[in-house]
Amino acid sequence: MSSLATLAQALGIAYASGINLYATVALLGLAQRYDWVGPLPGSLSAVGSWWVIGIAIAFYVVEFLATLVPGVASAWETFHSVVRPPAAAALAVATAWHGDALFVLVAALLGGGLAITTHTTKLGLRYAIDTSPEPVTNGIANTAELGLVAAVTYAIWNHPFVTLAVALVILVVLIIVVRLIWRTLRRVFRGNWMPKPGLMQSPRCSTPRVSAAVRRSDEEPI
Repeated sequence: MSSLATLAQALGIAYASGINLYATVALLGLAQRYDWVGPLPGSLSAVGSWWVIGIAIAFYVVEFLATLVPGVASAWETFHSVVRPPAAAALAVATAWHGDALFVLVAALLGGGLAITTHTTKLGLRYAIDTSPEPVTNGIANTAELGLVAAVTYAIWNHPFVTLAVALVILVVLIIVVRLIWRTLRRVFRGNWMPKPGLMQSPRCSTPRVSAAVRRSDEEPI
């Protein structure tokens, strides 16, 4: 396989790891164990160990349950700001390790940067969701996130360029959505949330309105 394809695969794994590190590792290990994908390249094949898979699944379950609790979810995601990006860069390096040294370095730099972007986007979305005191939205977000990670983790080995391109488009859309959500929340918190002209207009009538003071003055005898 070409070095560019390997680089795309490394970036895809970093992308998924920035969203959910433990799910990515667990899914990669299971995919290798059950031959859902071909042999994983380089030292990345180590994730096929049952020990690694078991630990990753255990941490994922803890993360899934923790992020169902408003407040705890934000704290968990904030803590993982120092966990996911470097781990994602390490997985990108492991993916490209068998290739040219230049591509290994590029995979580390781009993989780490991409993981920071995906993690930061998810962090902003989690903070916004956490403004709601119920666990339903958190559960929906967890399920959607697992689906995205699973799709990228599996498809990146068969269609690396297409998968990476689609994943980047989804990332751009999510960034725009997060910005819009936070812009709306800021306006709500500041009390500046007002409907646009025309949304809540008073009923129209053919006669002009007359204030109570004017009516009283007209009714007083002269």
